[in-house]
Amino acid sequence: HLEVIRLLRLTADARDIYTRGHSDRVSCYALRIAQAMGKPPAYCERVRVAGLFHDIGKIGISDEILLKPTKLTPEEYNIIKDHPAKGADMLASISDFQEIVPIVRAHHERWDGKGYPDGLAGAAIPEEARMIAIADSFDAMTSNRHYRKALPLDSAKQELEKGAGSQFDPNLVPIFLDILEHYDELEQELAWTYSEQVQGGTLS
Repeated sequence: HLEVIRLLRLTADARDIYTRGHSDRVSCYALRIAQAMGKPPAYCERVRVAGLFHDIGKIGISDEILLKPTKLTPEEYNIIKDHPAKGADMLASISDFQEIVPIVRAHHERWDGKGYPDGLAGAAIPEEARMIAIADSFDAMTSNRHYRKALPLDSAKQELEKGAGSQFDPNLVPIFLDILEHYDELEQELAWTYSEQVQGGTLS
């Protein structure tokens, strides 16, 4: 079961050249936040694994929607918004992933309660999911997508600062911004890690 779900994760990532390696980067960024906060090893491992599988629910979304180069219709956007709940449901069937199910489900919740799928707010959102939300948004902003080019690093940082207290946990954003002071080193490490995983066939 674990090998199958890992294969599905890489399959979801590989469907779109613009998001290839996204889950690995999100996992790494979120893990760095947890480590910077001095979280224990078991907590850090939970964050790392949840980051790897946060988008697994996208595996069931059609290419017509997932790869659409123009603005989504409200109906299409609602389908996209189903992916955290679908991913959580997929992972819930595997005993080894029980601890990350609520994290995967909540990674699109917002600090101000305007996220999805459950409209959680503030501390009601699992802390690990709040870390992944920051990492996920940062990687989306700094990656080329069908509908726009990647933002420069400084612009992405500014967007994180703007979102602190509304979209993001205001206590976690400064921690991640400190981590990004060493972004060049982190970027090199991520590129090497993903290349090794693809060539070696390892999935996590």
